[in-house]
Amino acid sequence: MAKIKRRTVLNQLKEDLIGKDSHRGVTLTYSWLANQFGHIALGFIPSFILHDNIQHINGYKNPVYASFVVTLFWFLFELYNFLGPLLKIKPSSKKEKYTFNPNWSNISYDTITDVAFFAFGAFLYSFYKNGLQDTPTIVVLTLLSLYLLKASSYWYLTKMYQHYANYPFQFRLSQWNFNINNEDKKSIFNFIEGKGSGNHLLIFGSQFCGKTSLGVGVLNELSIKHKVCLYTSAMKLFSFFYIEENTKLDRRRIWSWKECDYLVIDDLNPGKPIDEELINPKNILRFLDPTETGEIDKESCSIIANKNIIWVLGNKNNTSQENNWLKMLLKIGVNEAKIEKINLID
Repeated sequence: MAKIKRRTVLNQLKEDLIGKDSHRGVTLTYSWLANQFGHIALGFIPSFILHDNIQHINGYKNPVYASFVVTLFWFLFELYNFLGPLLKIKPSSKKEKYTFNPNWSNISYDTITDVAFFAFGAFLYSFYKNGLQDTPTIVVLTLLSLYLLKASSYWYLTKMYQHYANYPFQFRLSQWNFNINNEDKKSIFNFIEGKGSGNHLLIFGSQFCGKTSLGVGVLNELSIKHKVCLYTSAMKLFSFFYIEENTKLDRRRIWSWKECDYLVIDDLNPGKPIDEELINPKNILRFLDPTETGEIDKESCSIIANKNIIWVLGNKNNTSQENNWLKMLLKIGVNEAKIEKINLID
């Protein structure tokens, strides 16, 4: 399976730091870097302004005081951002509680990292003013640098896993606030926590019930765990079947559908206003058997059968449709025990 290697990370960093963004577009990694440089500036500049206004007061000439006050302000600000949803209880106007609880450990790590960047910028001003003779400032900056090197390596790599999953939008599972019953929620957790490969989750539901956002949210949580994920539409997946193994990937992808650990296939049976089922089990088998001789593409079938896949199905669940999809998966070699189905509630 594909993994992001150190050389790939260095190449990504080079591309983020060199080149015109208006020409090539903005990556999630570039956005993250820009955000952190902004945090450093929001630590440095307020420390400069505050020190400039209080240094005339007796006892506050040392810029460390200003750096500490600015750091404390941003700490309290980020603490409110972190605890706000918990204290308010109602994270959205539609629900009184989360459908899927946020990953608070991951969010707290993000919050601590933001505070560390604010503090680094604030105490960088103290170092700028006092130089090497200010031992406390040097100690603080050294400790912050060690932490930020570790945290930055994690977050930058995480943004790469998210970016190259090719999601149509960035979405956390905790943001999903549609209707789902407890049994289907359990199926979602089973898929996320499932061990091994070959796990398949079929999401049935009518239009505007949150099917795509649920699939994206589930895989995004796995991307944050540094799992190799990929989002694709059904029609695009069909075209992938005919791409030669040695075909060079474009610069927007660093792994193919064959190499990813997790796959979400969207736009299956789009539903109204498209009445005809363009992407149905019969048509998928036809793509896997273009000559219609009964000799299906065994390699592609094996890859699909042994990959963890979310199938986003556009029409409402019914016994006939459910059986057709189940038969299709079984025909290409999926283990029936590893197939789970959910039906989103209108």
